[in-house]
Amino acid sequence: MQPVFFGLLLSMYLVTVLGNLLIILAVSSDSHLHTPMYFFLSNLSLADIGFISTTVPKMLINIQTHSRVISYVGCLTQMSLFSIFGCMDDMLLTVMAYDRYVAICHPLQCTVIMNPRLCGFLVSVCFLVSLLDSQLHNLIALQFIYFRDVEIANFFCDPSQLLDLSCTNILTNNIVMYFTGAIFGFFPVSGILFFYYKIIFSILRIPSSGGMYKAFSTCGSHLSVVCLFYGTGLAVYLGSAVSSSPKKSMVASVMYTFVTPMLNPFIYSLRNRDIKSALWRLHSRMV
Repeated sequence: MQPVFFGLLLSMYLVTVLGNLLIILAVSSDSHLHTPMYFFLSNLSLADIGFISTTVPKMLINIQTHSRVISYVGCLTQMSLFSIFGCMDDMLLTVMAYDRYVAICHPLQCTVIMNPRLCGFLVSVCFLVSLLDSQLHNLIALQFIYFRDVEIANFFCDPSQLLDLSCTNILTNNIVMYFTGAIFGFFPVSGILFFYYKIIFSILRIPSSGGMYKAFSTCGSHLSVVCLFYGTGLAVYLGSAVSSSPKKSMVASVMYTFVTPMLNPFIYSLRNRDIKSALWRLHSRMV
């Protein structure tokens, strides 16, 4: 089954990278898409490319070489990059919810509030917070110096499982995991729920059904990605602290490391006329 598994993984990886690159090219090449929503979407696509590229290429090499060994430095590097890009996805989804809240609840002030300077600032904050999250994991993992012949019950250096291998107190590890889970899980999800509560309350006051449908349709793609990403990600991260079943964690890990980045371009392009039009114009220019 190894050749079949290799072909499946390679196909999923190429589809993910190509799909997200197409969104980045469409947004950057079409002036109609130079808006905050598509600016954040292109950054999300870039983070998705980095997110899946931290795990899949190493897996493909392992399958070809029939080796599952990873070096100490390689493991920490993979964990750091995985944390950075995963947290970037996390924070960008929250920022995109805020953008939808401003666009729907404050349409007249939208261009003033969501100006290019603020958009760039929000993306910079997302990156800096992601870097902080990565360093928090590294500080714990670096205390574990006996990495020789250690088995990780996953297909990559999962931060939550590396913390379980740490030499520090288990209570300390659980505190760190729940703290980071709260900062990068609970608060972003709470923010998204708050923004959508305001959005729904504002949409219900629209008199025409056509206007309500149009407002809801701009949020459908974002909500789908949020449910897919947060549902699987939080299940793995917080579940490892209360459950010792590696199989359940591995299945959920596959969902949010492979499936979510691959589905994001399809969710946003198939449900979005602007993206489909931009991709068609890009194809026409290339032809």
